[in-house]
Amino acid sequence: MNEQIEKIIRNIEKVMIGKREIAELSIVSLLAGGHVLLEDVPGVGKTMMVRALSKSLGTSFKRIQFTPDLLPSDVIGVSIYNPKTLQFEFRPGPIVGNIVLADEINRTSPKTQAALLESMEEASITVDGDTIQLPKPFFVMATQNPIEYEGTYPLPEAQLDRFLLKIKMGYPTKEEEIEVLSRAERTVPIDDISAVLTIEQLMELQRQVKEVHVENNIKEYIVSLAQNTRQHHNVYLGVSPRASIALMRAAQSYAFMKGRDYVIPDDVQYLVKFVFSHRIILKPETRYEGITEEQVIENVLHYAHVPVKRYVPE
Repeated sequence: MNEQIEKIIRNIEKVMIGKREIAELSIVSLLAGGHVLLEDVPGVGKTMMVRALSKSLGTSFKRIQFTPDLLPSDVIGVSIYNPKTLQFEFRPGPIVGNIVLADEINRTSPKTQAALLESMEEASITVDGDTIQLPKPFFVMATQNPIEYEGTYPLPEAQLDRFLLKIKMGYPTKEEEIEVLSRAERTVPIDDISAVLTIEQLMELQRQVKEVHVENNIKEYIVSLAQNTRQHHNVYLGVSPRASIALMRAAQSYAFMKGRDYVIPDDVQYLVKFVFSHRIILKPETRYEGITEEQVIENVLHYAHVPVKRYVPE
């Protein structure tokens, strides 16, 4: 494990008990320049995970509580007329920050959800025809509750495609939950952690991730997995080329985190379900049979040829 990343994970573990894998995957997405969708029931620590990550990095933290009456201007910001200067002045919204928590993103209307598209893809916002670059690094972690459907708006495919990874938190074990109670008995653990990395160090890690080597046969493996989702008999809509790029970038970040400067097939196999599961649409009859996206991806992995030797071009 990269020493600096290990510091971040240990810091998060002071707050989040038994969620090391979730912390690792969140950092994978952050270093790859992507975004994360946390999906699970209320109360399992989704918001706390985002806050702990932000405090560990010393970045600015903004929170958007999505509700049905939220407007795009409430997210992006609005231009207000200043009678003293006789000009409109832009007041930035909560999207202008380093780490942004989009809490319960599926509770707001598609119009407001769409306000995040440009920022998540291009790290910029457009107001009154002017494009404004967002601060670097820019990282969105959104949460949604998959249980309640009343008063919610399912995220469209274009919105889901902006998230590099989709992660499920899961319940803690009995022992972990007892430890959670013990830590929260007299103090609030999130108040006791401080930054272990500067923004400059984080951006340097992001730069180093891009230098991780991806062999041609690994790229062929990634593309074959993507193409197999498009041809699978249970899939109505397979993943896009953006998903192939996302899987490669995530694999680079994961390899770097594990202390390697090259990607191996194991990296791809581990990450593919987190990258692809929210990007495919199953056929209705497949859902009726109780088959999930994760099961389809496991099937795709089973039949894909795994590269086992170095690719040597002819």
